[in-house]
Amino acid sequence: MGVLCGLMGLGCGLLVSSAHKLQVDDGQAWREMAEAQRQRRLHVAPKRGTVHDRNGVSLAVSIEVPSISADAFEMLRAYDARTFPDALRRISGQVAKALNMSPDEVSAKIRQKRRFTWLKRRVSAEEVEAIRALGDPKKTANPIRGLQIEGEGRRYYPNRDLAGPLLGFVAPDGEGKDGLELQLEEELRGHAEEVKGLRDRSGRLLFAEGVSNEKALAGHSVYLSLDQGIQYIAEQELASAIRTYEATGGSVVVVEPATGELLAMASSPHFNPNDYSQSPPEARRNRAIHDRFEPGSTMKVFTVAAALAARTLTPTQQIYCEKGSMAIDNVIIHDTHVSEWLTPTQLLAVSSNIGAAKIGIELGESKLYEAFRRFGFGESTGLPLPGEAGGVLRSRGRPWVQVETAAASFGQGVSSTTLQLAMAISAIANGGKLMEPILVKRIVDGQGNLVREYTPRVRREAVPPHVARTVSEMLVAVTEGEGTGIEAAFHGFKVAGKTATAQKADPATGRYTQDRFTSSFIGFVPADRPRVAVVVVLDEPMLTHAGGAVAAPVFRRVAEFALRYMGVKPEGSGDVSLADVGRAASAAASGSAPAASAPAPWRTVAPPVSPELPVIPVNDGPSARLPDFVGMPARDALRTAAALGVAPSVLGSGVVARQEPVAGATVPRGTVVRLFLEPPG
Repeated sequence: MGVLCGLMGLGCGLLVSSAHKLQVDDGQAWREMAEAQRQRRLHVAPKRGTVHDRNGVSLAVSIEVPSISADAFEMLRAYDARTFPDALRRISGQVAKALNMSPDEVSAKIRQKRRFTWLKRRVSAEEVEAIRALGDPKKTANPIRGLQIEGEGRRYYPNRDLAGPLLGFVAPDGEGKDGLELQLEEELRGHAEEVKGLRDRSGRLLFAEGVSNEKALAGHSVYLSLDQGIQYIAEQELASAIRTYEATGGSVVVVEPATGELLAMASSPHFNPNDYSQSPPEARRNRAIHDRFEPGSTMKVFTVAAALAARTLTPTQQIYCEKGSMAIDNVIIHDTHVSEWLTPTQLLAVSSNIGAAKIGIELGESKLYEAFRRFGFGESTGLPLPGEAGGVLRSRGRPWVQVETAAASFGQGVSSTTLQLAMAISAIANGGKLMEPILVKRIVDGQGNLVREYTPRVRREAVPPHVARTVSEMLVAVTEGEGTGIEAAFHGFKVAGKTATAQKADPATGRYTQDRFTSSFIGFVPADRPRVAVVVVLDEPMLTHAGGAVAAPVFRRVAEFALRYMGVKPEGSGDVSLADVGRAASAAASGSAPAASAPAPWRTVAPPVSPELPVIPVNDGPSARLPDFVGMPARDALRTAAALGVAPSVLGSGVVARQEPVAGATVPRGTVVRLFLEPPG
């Protein structure tokens, strides 16, 4: 008995010791294992924030779309090794037919035997109904288990390609990949939450804790300074000009000078973010901030402003322009318009390179460099968009020689972006203050609370206010009389602006080409109380390349629409009804507006007829008889006019609807023939 009791006591001690080890020493590890086996952790993806324009119109929204997933264990656990191949073949065929997929593709995903596998994401309503029918015992003899219809967020852009390069796009994994979607990823994507639930032995979810506050997890809503109506017109007019003049691309930026708010930023070619995979990377580039180019004659505005501020130039000073040709360091500088003595106003009006070079040399390379820096050239603007270029403005560490100073004075040897030019000309418009560009006005969380707000901010004073006013008055001469920018003028407003036609450099030779140009126009309106500043840049137009003929008309149409749209009345006009403007804006927002180059519903006075421009006769002979251009496409009309030796001036896009002078008239060679184009029909 003693031995028996001893053995029993020893066994009891071992049992208690083992139980203590299991329950006390290793208890925490076993509990964690048990929790892992019976619990399921779900990561709830929050709804991505919405992007709005300045008026609250949605530019990018997130919607929930169905996707189909499969639990391979649940789907095939009722079949043994003998029946498994036939069951897999049958299930794959039925699912593939319902989802319009290949049976082999479905079979490969099921063979992985995972608890969760995506079969097809973002399916149609018809495919959802077909999947539901496969799992319904009332509709099929052998219902398929393990098929799940999951709700998944998808980014949707209601206006299709409107502001596509600026907005960017969102990849299927829910991450922003370009533009604002990438730059504001942290604000837009929200906060994912982990929700715990119970599951049975088959892995099916039995219970899950609810999300305490879904709105608190949602991404922030972003309100931009862009105006959808102005953005639409800017894109339409830019695309029309690119088609008409066969340019490779271009950009338009519209700014409110007083605040620095961007009202539009158009880039062409562009793309539809809803179907970004069908567009090449070239179309997704935001040319307004990514492309650097030599600004050409538009830099004369800032050269003159710098000289006036430094008092090395007076507004009435006469500058000798060497009769169109001047040598500097064995380099010959030419003027398109041969002149002798010019005031700064006349210099800007006829765009004299020699006059600008003399002003820059007199100012000195150091002061010219500092002036360009004060206007924001050579540095990024700080816009919340990825990949903004800073432009090229040679460092003071290597001073400019005299010919480089002269070239920089009229925009060669330096480079900028469209946005930099827009902010610089806005500084002239608003009294000399270089503003920080505003694209995002405010950010609001899912509960409507203000997270962040961006207000106008002055970066620095570019020039004194009196200098800015003087230069503004000078720039009006560019769009009047014999100025190079008369195509930018329109009825009821004084327009201040500057044209540019810059030769492009050939990277292979390092020399300027004779057949590739960057055509641009910068300006603001009204000149005495500016409301909008607009910069238009066209890259390599083929049919004609003068900035006054190519870019200035785009400026006119965009600026005119913007002013009417904003309710700004022409000088000396009575009350203007904005009903048509509202209807036009609504049509623009819905994408159903008429072609932007068609006559605007509020235009009652035709654009002023331009005086004759100095041209070089194409053919010999004293005169030419004009044919009937009406009905011709722009390209055919321009070629016919060039063959006759007359100078065509094109307004609008599409086919010729009217011409001046009329068909049959006999005119001297070199006469300007105005062709008014409208969309077919």
